[in-house]
Amino acid sequence: QVQLVESGGGLVQAGGSLRLSCAASGRTFSTYTMAWFRQAPGKEREFVASITESGDSTIYADSVKGRFTISRDNAKNTVYLQMNSLKPEDTAVYYCAAGRILATNPNNYPYWGQGTQVTVSS
Repeated sequence: QVQLVESGGGLVQAGGSLRLSCAASGRTFSTYTMAWFRQAPGKEREFVASITESGDSTIYADSVKGRFTISRDNAKNTVYLQMNSLKPEDTAVYYCAAGRILATNPNNYPYWGQGTQVTVSS
């Protein structure tokens, strides 16, 4: 089992950048695929990005490709989401999640953090 805590959210102007972090507890972080999802008010939870256990493979939603970068540091039990060129439509609560396969379906991720709010003003 793994526990996840996100940080780094906040208010930023359109075109700005933020870096989200997700710290994991336990000794098994490096055995999990990690992902970021987001959920805007009134909308379903949406896949953002995912990274394999070793970090050698990543996938991104089309809406963030070229602007967001997912990475991980297994020595620090942390996964990151670097967000550049932010747009108002990126406003959402961002969640990190842990699972066993590289996937875009949230049902493949049994462990979730509590979320961190990202607000992009126009």
